[in-house]
Amino acid sequence: MNASYERAATTYAKTDVETGVIAASPEALVVMLYDGAIRSLALAKVEMLQDHHAAKGLHITKAIRIIEDGLQSALDLEAGGEIAQNLGALYTYMTEQLWAANGLNDTDRLDEVSRLLRELKGAWESLIQMQTSRNRSGEEAPRARTAVSYGKA
Repeated sequence: MNASYERAATTYAKTDVETGVIAASPEALVVMLYDGAIRSLALAKVEMLQDHHAAKGLHITKAIRIIEDGLQSALDLEAGGEIAQNLGALYTYMTEQLWAANGLNDTDRLDEVSRLLRELKGAWESLIQMQTSRNRSGEEAPRARTAVSYGKA
C-alpha cells in the first residue's frame, strides 16, 4: 500500500509540474528553473553535511545542469546585450563554484551560489509582478524576454 501511494504521489507531482511548465510564461519558466536549482543545492548541502558523497554529487550535478542547460543556454546574447552577457558570466561563475564545492565539500560555495540564485529569482518575480499589475491596468508592461529566448514575445 505504501509503495502504491508513493508511486501515485510521484505521478501526480510529475503531472502537476508538467502542466505548470506547459502553462507558464517564459518569465515564469525562468523562475521555475531558479527554484529547481535552489532546491537541488539545499538537498546537496544536507547530503554534504551527512557525508553522503554520491547523493551530494547528484544534486550538485542537477543544479549545474539547470544553470547550464536551462538558464545559460536560453540567453539571447544578441538581443539581450550587456545584461545577457553579464548573466552568462555569472552562470559560468556559479557553475565553477559548484564544481569546486563538490570536490572540496565546501558548503560556503553552495551557500554563495544559492544566494545568487535567490537574488536573481527575486528580480524575475518582481518583473512578473510588475507585468501582472500593468496588464490589469492596461499599461504596456516591460519585457525581459530580450535577455532569454523562451518562446515568442
